[in-house]
Amino acid sequence: MLVLNCSMKLQMLEKMLQRSFPESLKVYGAVMNINRGNPFRKEVVVDSWPDFKAVITRLQRENEMDDLDHYTNAHAVFYKELQAYQELLENTNAINWGQIFQIQGLQHGICEISRRVALSKQVDVKTSTFQMVIHSDPDTLPDVRLQMDPKLTLANLDISHASLISKTWSRGDNPRSQKYLANLIRCFPSVCVLDDNGYCLSWSLTDQFSTMIHSYTLPEHRGKGYSRLVATTLAKQLHGRGFPAQGNVLETNTPSITLLKSMNAHFLPCSFFRVIHTPFRFLAKSYL
Repeated sequence: MLVLNCSMKLQMLEKMLQRSFPESLKVYGAVMNINRGNPFRKEVVVDSWPDFKAVITRLQRENEMDDLDHYTNAHAVFYKELQAYQELLENTNAINWGQIFQIQGLQHGICEISRRVALSKQVDVKTSTFQMVIHSDPDTLPDVRLQMDPKLTLANLDISHASLISKTWSRGDNPRSQKYLANLIRCFPSVCVLDDNGYCLSWSLTDQFSTMIHSYTLPEHRGKGYSRLVATTLAKQLHGRGFPAQGNVLETNTPSITLLKSMNAHFLPCSFFRVIHTPFRFLAKSYL
């Protein structure tokens, strides 16, 4: 196991990951953020170098603080050989199995190996599956123009909006999610529609893997085109910074799928998997 902390090697890795799209997109987005200031204090672990067979991005060990914060304790993974990934996952120097954490990736083996390894580690796993989409060509994004009420403005999210966003997030509405969302707003691009009091009506933000997450419009303001406006604006901002405009959506979320299709999003053949790992000793209480 090796920790890549050489800037030249990390730049090389970013280019190498491009050859394995779309399966490497989650790790690629994390590595891009590391190479551009590393605002979320991440680092990269590989099984070997330069001919790596598995790669994991994780929070820097010296910055690990809250064993119950699966939002921040998030890993992106990509493997070329499943056995190499399993061996890396089993390595306690690579993964802190004593905390609640999540793994994200676009390969079926991720769930399989988590279930296999977690039992021996006395850890419970919960998996979620989504459709993965990407806006690969900025020129295909629609030119969205709305005649908005003059009291409304298009702006970036502010940290003060984290509470509202957390309450409307399916995985949120708790202090840890609110803190995590505030950090995302502080570190990464976001777009929202504000009224004249600074109250958020619609928004879209980016996570630590350069993924557009939680695009949402308050129910009383839907049907006015705000979701399409903020999502398209954010996708263009990400492209402008050289990042892939990627996202994920539940197969049952018909309104969001319709929205993405109207934005000419490309639905990828691979699914997005999120696996939350919870040590048995934490199961008696709800931390998620």
